[in-house]
Amino acid sequence: MPILLEDLNLRNAERLLCNQALNRAGSIVEAAHLLGVTRHALKRRMIKHRIEWPPQPQPRPATAAPREHRPPMAPQVAAPGALHEGG
Repeated sequence: MPILLEDLNLRNAERLLCNQALNRAGSIVEAAHLLGVTRHALKRRMIKHRIEWPPQPQPRPATAAPREHRPPMAPQVAAPGALHEGG
């Protein structure tokens, strides 16, 4: 699969190649093998480019948990004279 570069910036190309190798291989050891470097060399490049592996899951947009719908309760008002029944 060809890799298309936006420009000839070597730093960006190295970062792209590291990411592509990690995604394709699934592990640092296998990605290093694809790149033709040691795992230590790949790890140094990952630190240099701030590449996290395995990638952290992206936070999902906050959604409210479904709630049981209850209509608002009206305050209980005693009828006039209901409190003094025996009087």
